[in-house]
Amino acid sequence: MDKRISIDPKVCHGQACIKGTRTPVHQIIRMMVNSNTIEKLLEEYSSISRDDILACLEYVVSTAKKN
Repeated sequence: MDKRISIDPKVCHGQACIKGTRTPVHQIIRMMVNSNTIEKLLEEYSSISRDDILACLEYVVSTAKKN
């Protein structure tokens, strides 16, 4: 997961993002909650991969477990 998700105070105000992009994890998760499929996300965001999306899901789950 840490190979695909980064947190940098200089990128998107320090929000967790897909590494090498300015795509916040919360944006991908929000779209999935609103019935977007992985395939639809891959169409919308050509710069991300299926593994990036799965890393977003893993990030959210691991963050929730800590809280």
